[in-house]
Amino acid sequence: MMREKRGENLCVTVPTLFRCPISMDVMKSPVSLCTGVTYDRSSIEKWLSLGHTTCPATMQTLLSTHTTPNLTLRRLIHLWLSHPDPAHAPPLPLPTSFSKQQVREVISGALNCDSLARIIDFMKVSEDNLKFIEFSDDAVSTFFELFGNCKKIEICELIVEILDLILLENRAKEKFNSLILKSDVDCLSSFLLVLREGSLTSKIKSARILESIAFNSESERKIAEKEGILYELYTLIAVKNDRLAIQAGLSALLAISTSRLVRKELIRFGIVKIVGEILSIFDFSSTVRPVIEKSLGLVEVVATSTEGREAISEDEKCVVEIVKRLMKCSSVATEHSITVIWSLCCLARDRTAQEKVMKVNGLTKVLLVMQSDCSVSTRQMCRELVKVLRAKNSKSCLASYETRTTHIMPY
Repeated sequence: MMREKRGENLCVTVPTLFRCPISMDVMKSPVSLCTGVTYDRSSIEKWLSLGHTTCPATMQTLLSTHTTPNLTLRRLIHLWLSHPDPAHAPPLPLPTSFSKQQVREVISGALNCDSLARIIDFMKVSEDNLKFIEFSDDAVSTFFELFGNCKKIEICELIVEILDLILLENRAKEKFNSLILKSDVDCLSSFLLVLREGSLTSKIKSARILESIAFNSESERKIAEKEGILYELYTLIAVKNDRLAIQAGLSALLAISTSRLVRKELIRFGIVKIVGEILSIFDFSSTVRPVIEKSLGLVEVVATSTEGREAISEDEKCVVEIVKRLMKCSSVATEHSITVIWSLCCLARDRTAQEKVMKVNGLTKVLLVMQSDCSVSTRQMCRELVKVLRAKNSKSCLASYETRTTHIMPY
């Protein structure tokens, strides 16, 4: 057990709850992952920045890398550190005074801001507590009804925080989805309230929840058709330089952008321009890879319509930034990019787009993709692109390039 020395002869035992599972030091800024485990912010951010996608303590795959400040634990650590004699400090209460039985009673009774906050504290103490709520027969229904009937933003934000934790479990997610489809309670209006008036953190969590429950055509349609939600998710990705907000907004939009009507609305909002700006702002590092992949995935969805292809071609940045991402981010991003370029240059035979691709050395990059370990369908699109682009620039030194050769080296 880690000990800290205070004064000349005093050896103080640090409560296990206060130690970061990674550094084993007292946490300065405790934050919790979606698994319910709490770490010091600097330690877990370093872990995630190295490309890890698991919880260090449990080794569970992280469905989300978002962290939530554990304010109760931070307050307890501060009280412990500020005590004049830590060795003889009175026992500190756990971050929650709730027992499981008390939680059952609270959930079945009248809920308010205080009781909801205490339930959140209870859930964050341990994974066991989190699963206790997840697998409770009444919890999902209770939170659903309270959320749907509530018009107070403070309570709605607390319920969103609870739902963001418990809907990671498939059973809870399916039950919540079923309630949205079958219940008369208008839960989506409360999500809209949070997306409009809540904090940025609450907006991000709301977007994540909407993405997670849009797992069939019926729920996708119901969410997309709720007036206002589509636009609020669109505005979320316009939060410049906030990677988490953009990623959450893009993920939610991808989940519900399955109909032609939704895609037309996004084009009308200006989705192509926003995505072009996102691609130009973010670099090629691994930490922003999901943002790039989802941005390009959304452009690919938009490019399935004539209006979408026209909007992409007309945008000053979008085509250029898409070509730049070839072979620079990931195989997923590259395949999205090739599909978009093929849609513009081969399917639509858009001359403006063809010229933009050629100006940024697109032909060479397409050839490189074709020689890489890409999918069969992507390689076929590359072949067609080479023919079109080579014809577009017949004077190019690559005009006579034989597309079956394999000697091109990565640039």
